[in-house]
Amino acid sequence: MLSFYNTLSKTKEEFIPINKNEVTFYSCGPTVYNYPHIGNYRAYVFADILKRVLLYNGYPVNHIMNITDIDDKTIRDSIKQGKTLKEFTEYYTLGFYEDCKELNILPPSKFTKATDYVSEMVSLVEILLEKGIAYKSEDGSVYYDIKKFPNYGKLSNLVIEEQKENASGRIKTDEYDKENAQDFALWKAWDLNDGDVFWETSLGKGRPGWHIECSAMSMTNLGEQIDIHTGGVDNIFPHHENEIAQSEGATDKKFVNYWLHNEWVLVDGKKMAKSAGNFFTLRDLIDKGIDPVVYRFWLLMANYGTRVNFVWDALKASEVALKRLQRLYLDLGNEVGEVNEEYKKKFKNHVSDDLDTPRALATLWSLIADENIIPADRKATMLDFDKVLGLGFANLEQDVIPEDIQKLVEAREVARKNKDFKLADELRDEIKSLGYEVKDTDLGQKVLKI
Repeated sequence: MLSFYNTLSKTKEEFIPINKNEVTFYSCGPTVYNYPHIGNYRAYVFADILKRVLLYNGYPVNHIMNITDIDDKTIRDSIKQGKTLKEFTEYYTLGFYEDCKELNILPPSKFTKATDYVSEMVSLVEILLEKGIAYKSEDGSVYYDIKKFPNYGKLSNLVIEEQKENASGRIKTDEYDKENAQDFALWKAWDLNDGDVFWETSLGKGRPGWHIECSAMSMTNLGEQIDIHTGGVDNIFPHHENEIAQSEGATDKKFVNYWLHNEWVLVDGKKMAKSAGNFFTLRDLIDKGIDPVVYRFWLLMANYGTRVNFVWDALKASEVALKRLQRLYLDLGNEVGEVNEEYKKKFKNHVSDDLDTPRALATLWSLIADENIIPADRKATMLDFDKVLGLGFANLEQDVIPEDIQKLVEAREVARKNKDFKLADELRDEIKSLGYEVKDTDLGQKVLKI
């Protein structure tokens, strides 16, 4: 049985798709005003594992991920840099695509850019106006009247009546906390802060609010009702709560059957965030000589619904473990045999139980150590598991450091610790003569093929 923890019901539920011939799946993608930090990438790795598990269970998946290329931040920062919105956001969009490739994240069925769906957003806002759920303000902006939607707050357990007195009224900014639950902007009338970013529409001169973007893109590409919607826990309120209000207010149908959210990546016990300045990008890892797949592996060691604390030492330990796993895989030889059904059943049960990747990895380690199974069959089974894990075993031949080189590197590390720098230099030269280069970093030695 395939089951997930549903944020909406606050319980783990059996997954039953609307249509067994296609799972409809929407993921909130990045806001492209900068490179996403590695905390952001937990959401995309999580969505990738979820999709891989669905495929592993035989479900065809129609997966849409949006690119938020218009919002308060993209407009603000594009103006600061003196660039057009398109020029500015395209740069970071391409960077996101590159990062996803580095992390072995499968591309969605379609990436949707918000700026390509403005007419659909306008149509949706017009429906809400016609139904009396939305209203125009004095400046021409359009707001959603949250008191007109009786179920507002059902995803985040927010009770409007319990809000602080100063939370009444309306709010135009895209992001805000629960203490500011107010009528939110569906359409923002143009003002000077928007520069030359605006659309002339039946709603007037302006631009869409952030929340309406995802409702329009989801419904346009996947229909009025979908199976799964994912994002980080910070999206639950206000973004996903508002998506529900907009979509269900317009259609009078349940918008999403299964809401799945990943927890935060912390740094020193605090949420990783650009605003706090306590974040790292994938490029920071690469600059330290760390393969981004190591970060993916580290994330898989914890359940997606558990907060994790990022420290470099933990990532280094994960790198050591992954390299050992890779060497053990290569040691199984070139022949690929048959998938071991007993191990496959265990693995499938784990990943199908709310994406239990820690137990799935434990099964992988047990498999590779099981000498009762011939090496060729162990290799075939590892490759089968990797359809879900996405660690890239099939492409390892030229990437993993050979055992003899690894031994020389370890010997050099011992020499350096003993301050025998003459021997360390000799070992470095020997390693270089064999086609590899050693670099000393603050996280230890890094070995690269020349």
